[in-house]
Amino acid sequence: MTEDKTDGQNRFLTVFFSRRMMVAMVMGFSCGLPLLLTLSILQAWMKEAGVDLTVIGLMGLSRIPYSTKFLWSPFLDRYTPPFLGRRRGWLLVMQVCLALAIAGLGFTEPRQNLYWVALAALMVNFFSASQDIVVDAYRREDLADEELGLGSSLYVYGYRVGMLLASGGGLILADLMSFQGVYLFMAACMLVGIVTTLWTAEPPVGEGQPKTLREAVIDPFVEYFRRPGALWVLAFIVAYKVGDQMAAAMTTPFYLDIGFTKTEIGSVVKIFGFWATIAGAGIGGAIMLRLGINRSLLMFGLLQALSTAGFALLSLIGPSVVALAGVIAFENLSAGMGTAAYMGFMASLTDKRFTATQYALLTSFMGFSRDVITAPTGFMAKSFGWFWFFVLCTLLAAPALAMLLKISSWLGEPAKNRR
Repeated sequence: MTEDKTDGQNRFLTVFFSRRMMVAMVMGFSCGLPLLLTLSILQAWMKEAGVDLTVIGLMGLSRIPYSTKFLWSPFLDRYTPPFLGRRRGWLLVMQVCLALAIAGLGFTEPRQNLYWVALAALMVNFFSASQDIVVDAYRREDLADEELGLGSSLYVYGYRVGMLLASGGGLILADLMSFQGVYLFMAACMLVGIVTTLWTAEPPVGEGQPKTLREAVIDPFVEYFRRPGALWVLAFIVAYKVGDQMAAAMTTPFYLDIGFTKTEIGSVVKIFGFWATIAGAGIGGAIMLRLGINRSLLMFGLLQALSTAGFALLSLIGPSVVALAGVIAFENLSAGMGTAAYMGFMASLTDKRFTATQYALLTSFMGFSRDVITAPTGFMAKSFGWFWFFVLCTLLAAPALAMLLKISSWLGEPAKNRR
């Protein structure tokens, strides 16, 4: 029994410190870094420049590439650049273009020409979404099925670090230098991903790679929808985190409404919560390596639901910093676990012949639950009150967990019908 336990620990450490896992984490950093450069940092710059709030809000339309990336993902499956291979070649192209676009955004001037600002932001988001497509495909092809959970956890870890550097770090830097300097610094940070792309290995090319554009565009969807329960799986992807995301969409107004100060929200929710999410992703990865993705999804889904119920409890307790810290620790820990399993699950569903296209399709459905279904949460919270709103969000976990029990019998653990 002791030998088995020691062998399991040695195996975990060997996998954890492998090249594959380190690349997953660094690529997560490269994908998380650009995300907020067209949100919080750009909003702060435009606000400081005296741009109207309505225009600042409309700048969010520049993020459309994130929800439409499945439209051009087949081209990245079909065509291979003449250097570095299909995945690393496209990664290098997108990362270099992204670094140039970030620098270019820094040379715009919100006070004088908003059209150039909007165009530069659109380019940043386009190349960032394209990088996401290739990184997701690379991670799926580079990792073995049983490593997808841990690899996704480390990707989430790197992603969160990149977001923290761009948001918190960017705003701090903006007090010390010009916004142009901030964007040039962030563009330079993309060198971490570029060097990693040049250093790492190209994943093996799977049999049946698309040879025509028709095969790249049509075959991924035909292959997916021929599977047993394909629609149920898409429904599960939409539903798995919907309660958690609906609650998250209203947490800041909730904290302010029940009496927390902005300082308490910033220090406890943002900074303390960040580290709880990181811990959750790491713990989730270790658990998935032992239990597998499907069983982990069930366990983490239950924890997510319980953590959402914590907000209902907080609405009764009131503005207690200790209670807030406890709720945030539990919620972010379980959210980190759930996100890692969620991403590993979607990766396991892809056929390696069409990884980029199918993963982009699945993440678009994930975005639907985040961006569309959460839209009426303000009306719901106003109508039901905070306590019953969070109770409803908790109960919304039940349909997804029931669907998971149904689709698991088709998928196996992990999905074994992928090439």
